[in-house]
Amino acid sequence: MIDTTALAEKPVLTGARIRLAPLSLRHAAAFHTTFLDPETRRLTGTHHHWTLTELQDWCAGAAERTDRLDLAIEDRETGTYLGDLALSQIDRHNAHGTFRIALAAEATGRGIGTEAIRLLLDYAFDRVRLHRVQLEVFAFNDRARRAYEKCGFEVEGRMREALFWDGAWHDVVVMAALGSRRGDAGERPAPGTQ
Repeated sequence: MIDTTALAEKPVLTGARIRLAPLSLRHAAAFHTTFLDPETRRLTGTHHHWTLTELQDWCAGAAERTDRLDLAIEDRETGTYLGDLALSQIDRHNAHGTFRIALAAEATGRGIGTEAIRLLLDYAFDRVRLHRVQLEVFAFNDRARRAYEKCGFEVEGRMREALFWDGAWHDVVVMAALGSRRGDAGERPAPGTQ
């Protein structure tokens, strides 16, 4: 079954251009700036106006949470904050978790999200030993949906008119990736299938 100690470890995961580092108080100001951006708020459906103090408290407590993994996306060379992602709502009995990501405006359209998602999925499937990771994406966010598909997520369903944003109702698309199907998405084959 799953290894819940992997959620408490708070790893640093390094890719070609980025690293995923444990979310901490040092990320709070940049995290706050990201969620002040109207487009980021729209793409994440964030209605709550987070204060800097609220985000400082959230970031400072991230290391103590053993039931989820919150990581900052940083530029590998400069350490610049590029966004954050999380693996949460872990169902231990069914080896299932929920994923979310939010990029800073300057990080979009550069493949940063795809690299971050792949790093986190590798950790979720190989280290935490989850079988399934799901996410929700708004139907109007085609760029994110394409990135998720590149990483092995498939559309499973649609929650009709589940988001009310800017005076209109929008559908929410449910997607999931399975650890047993990672080779199908062009990353690397599942262990033992080379």
